Amino acid sequence: MALDDTDRAAIRAMPFRLRHYDARTYLLRQGGRPEHCAFILSGFAVRQKLTFMGARQILGFLLPGEFSDLQQLFLSRSDHNVQALTSLEVAECAIPDLQHLAMSRPAVGQALWISTLVEASMVRENMLNIGRRDGLTRVAHLLCEFESRLPEAGLEDHGYDLPMTQEEIGDAVGLTAVHVNRTLKQLEAEGLIARTRRFVRVVDRKRLLARADFDPDYLHRDQPVFEFAG
Repeated sequence: MALDDTDRAAIRAMPFRLRHYDARTYLLRQGGRPEHCAFILSGFAVRQKLTFMGARQILGFLLPGEFSDLQQLFLSRSDHNVQALTSLEVAECAIPDLQHLAMSRPAVGQALWISTLVEASMVRENMLNIGRRDGLTRVAHLLCEFESRLPEAGLEDHGYDLPMTQEEIGDAVGLTAVHVNRTLKQLEAEGLIARTRRFVRVVDRKRLLARADFDPDYLHRDQPVFEFAG
């Protein structure tokens, strides 16, 4: 069910406020009671959980064109943190306004529901990545996912700037920063990627996809998505 002109007009009419977050700032903290949903206009964020000892597991990276906390739309308390990875510009919508839009406009509600389901699919893939793939394959898979998700945010000639550090990559794939550094060097040595600082260029995409055990079906790119028309 694609969004039509009346759906887009309803989205444009929904009140929102533009807000800036500096890198490392928290948009949402575990245990908090969210009042807004934030749609990312520019920049990157992470969804994460911490152990009692402070060890971090990054659950997913959030990109422009995505909501940072859509699953909080019908939950009263957050069970995780959302933190700005880089400088962020977002459009914040009050939860009651977004609830009303979702329930009064079926196509909009479906698009929001699909976004949540796709995010769940990505979490399942990440569980498989951490639980059943070796370290090099985990990192290669993350690189392939970014290549698939970033066509409108800097992908150029099979290359892009990684917005995260090697430590943050490690927190996403269950490796130490030292191990991540070794795997990136190994991917370069195998002629799959080339790096200049944080810029990654895919040299041999077919071989990288195979090395990453990457199948993009879990991203469900054929599904209609929410289009923020502010």
